Amino acid sequence: MSWRKEQRRAERGYHHGNLKGALLQAALGLIAEKGPAGFTIADAARSAGVSPAAPYRHFRDRDELLSSIAQRGFEQFEAILTKAWDDGRPDTVTAFERVGKAYLAFAREEPAFYSAMFESGLPVDLNPALLAASERAFGIIRAAAERLAALAPPGTPRPPAMMMALHIWSMSHGVASLFARGDAARRKLPMSAEDLLEAEVLIYLRGLGFPTDRRPADQKAQADQKPAGQPAGAPSGAPSGPWGTPK
Repeated sequence: MSWRKEQRRAERGYHHGNLKGALLQAALGLIAEKGPAGFTIADAARSAGVSPAAPYRHFRDRDELLSSIAQRGFEQFEAILTKAWDDGRPDTVTAFERVGKAYLAFAREEPAFYSAMFESGLPVDLNPALLAASERAFGIIRAAAERLAALAPPGTPRPPAMMMALHIWSMSHGVASLFARGDAARRKLPMSAEDLLEAEVLIYLRGLGFPTDRRPADQKAQADQKPAGQPAGAPSGAPSGPWGTPK
């Protein structure tokens, strides 16, 4: 759910005593406007229309306010990734592709939450609730990596699932931070953020020795046939998309 919709709901609730919700939504708005380091707890109080002392009824300091926002973000993130993964249905690769798209969609649609989660510099390991929420979200990526690792062809060393998960998480975060954001961090590319992420993962899996061409055997054979006069090694057939699937 967009933070703007939640903000309107929280503002209505504040008149009935929902101070904490109003402060969280005010802080989200400030993060969206100024970034996670661009406001004070007094700014959040002012934006929520309460006294400077009011936030301290619920939050020890600004970091605790940010931590609460980041925790909520990871909880939403986990739910979105879980739905996209859908326990690997209908097959591991298709489900994994959905997870990548869901990751980028969250970064694009919830930039304030994403900033609080990944760009605030919060010491996650010092906040048990925040750490647990982030680990649950990462667990979805790890579950997908474990299924991918199981697809390693015979004779190919199976990479550790944790290593794969960390690489995939890092690639997703890099693409999301640079190209899938709806703020000043966005960059223009001749391809979509989704295509870029899929290309990076494809290269990574090829480097591990994974088969990445999912086309039926007859399509592969047809694509391998070079027209007369075409130099060896030149590409043939329609351009392929992620995992070798023609678009």
